[in-house]
Amino acid sequence: MTEIPYQVYAADKFFSVIDTFKSNFENSQEHGAQFCAYKNGKLILDLHGGWADKKKSKVISPSTLFSIFSSGKAVASLTIAHLVQQNCLSYNDLVSAIWPEFSKYGKSNLTVAQLLSHQSGLSGITCPNWTNEDWFDWKKTCNSLANQKPIFLPGKQSGYHPITFGFLVGEIARRADKNRRTLGKILREDICEPNNLNIWIGLPKNKHNDCSEIIKPSKLANLGEINTATEFAFLKNWSTPNPKPIERWREAEFAGNNCHSNAKSLAKIMQMAVNGKINRTNYLSKENIQGLRKSRSKGPDLVLPFTINFGAGLMRNTPNYFYGPNAETVGHSGWGGSCVFADHINGISAAYVMNKQNNTLIGDLRPKRIIEEMYNCL
Repeated sequence: MTEIPYQVYAADKFFSVIDTFKSNFENSQEHGAQFCAYKNGKLILDLHGGWADKKKSKVISPSTLFSIFSSGKAVASLTIAHLVQQNCLSYNDLVSAIWPEFSKYGKSNLTVAQLLSHQSGLSGITCPNWTNEDWFDWKKTCNSLANQKPIFLPGKQSGYHPITFGFLVGEIARRADKNRRTLGKILREDICEPNNLNIWIGLPKNKHNDCSEIIKPSKLANLGEINTATEFAFLKNWSTPNPKPIERWREAEFAGNNCHSNAKSLAKIMQMAVNGKINRTNYLSKENIQGLRKSRSKGPDLVLPFTINFGAGLMRNTPNYFYGPNAETVGHSGWGGSCVFADHINGISAAYVMNKQNNTLIGDLRPKRIIEEMYNCL
């Protein structure tokens, strides 16, 4: 049996978290994974284990990148919060004021906050001629969404937008930014490059070799009762972009589902939702942090089989408590098991990433065990 490679750091009273992290590997639930956490800006956990490829020829290292799928929605939401701080837009702005073509079919009164909390009614694309290749045409996709009749009543209900979220948020970011930059470029230039964060929405060609190989689950996720919103979000043959070739998929800007990063960079950017800062740079005021965290929609989701409490793009911890014991914690989870979160009560920001996917939509037990043990150590 091949010995599992580990590279781990834990501050003094958090040593037991290492054992919990390793236990996920020892019972064959992991292949390659990272977990990282900061408390009040200080590193308390930095855990790496396993392999980056199926053949077990490449060891997971601090520079390994993971596809984090919908956990990247947290990154996109923090980028929007940065634009709010820059007075490029506000959460109360009408989307149609930023994007006039969006106003059709009862969407004219939808606010930015409602769009971020999955209330636009555009959980998928309903055009019968749509293909999984069309997602790679940004203009075509945004035009289709602007001209689409909502699947459910905008601003009145919440139904998770797995793929369309990235285009909707990305287009308002592009239109609101004074230089008309893409969301991925705003993220890189304003947040990541000044802080040396290895986070990408739109991976550059020279980063492919750093990416770990995705190991897909053998079973599909349980989507609960299927309705029209769920069907277009997940079950049409065009519901998700064509993942092949993988290099093209990685390089595209799908802010809703193909962010690439590592646990340390993600834990650091999530500090923005703790105290507004990354390192010593202040990105968000207290008012805008509150706007980011504030509950915007709470109730049974129309697409996912969960009751979800959405802030402005982040999931609030109640009622599911996927991210530790505090009700005010905010975060997001990604297909297969990844998650990121920020607990301002305890000053904690953390992230878990992996390459072996479970068929878990939210609340994967692997990070949940690690998170629980970390809180036991506080």
